[in-house]
Amino acid sequence: MKKLIIALSLVLFSGFAFGQGTRQGGNTQLNLGVGLSDYGLPLYIGFDSYVSRDVTLGAEASFRAYNGYWKNDYYDNIMGLSGNVNYHLVNAFQMPTRWDLYIGANVGFYFWNSPHGYTDRTGLSLGAQIGARYFVSRNVGINLEFGGGNAFNGGKLGLTILL
Repeated sequence: MKKLIIALSLVLFSGFAFGQGTRQGGNTQLNLGVGLSDYGLPLYIGFDSYVSRDVTLGAEASFRAYNGYWKNDYYDNIMGLSGNVNYHLVNAFQMPTRWDLYIGANVGFYFWNSPHGYTDRTGLSLGAQIGARYFVSRNVGINLEFGGGNAFNGGKLGLTILL
C-alpha cells in the first residue's frame, strides 16, 4: 500500500511540470467527481496539464467500493491509476472560452482486491473518451465525459478547477 501511495503521489504531482498554459485560469486542471461503472460508483480525482496550445496530458486515481463476483472471485473494492492525453477542440471550432470540448485516449492499471482472502486481480485497460466542460466562473467548471474500454465504462461527471 505504501508503494501505491508513493507511485500515485509521483504521478499526480509530476504533471505540474508539463504545463505551458492556454486557459485563462491556469496551466493545470484539477478534476474530481463520480463515475459511471458496472462495478459500483467510482470516485475520482485527477489533473490535466497543457503541453501545447490544444493538448493536455493527465493522470487520474479512482476508488470504488464494490460487493460482487467477477470471474468467480469476490471483490470488495477496486482502485485505479490511469493516464490520458486529450486534444481540445476550442481553437479548432473557435468556441467561446467558457466551453471546452475534447477527445482523447487513456491507459490505466486497476487493482481489484478483497480483504476476505479471495484472489486479488490487477489489470491493464485502454480506452477512449469524449468530453466537455462548461466554466461557470473563470476557474471553476462542470465536466461531463463519456468513454469506453476503461474502468468508467459509461462516463464521469464532476468539477474542474483551474490552478
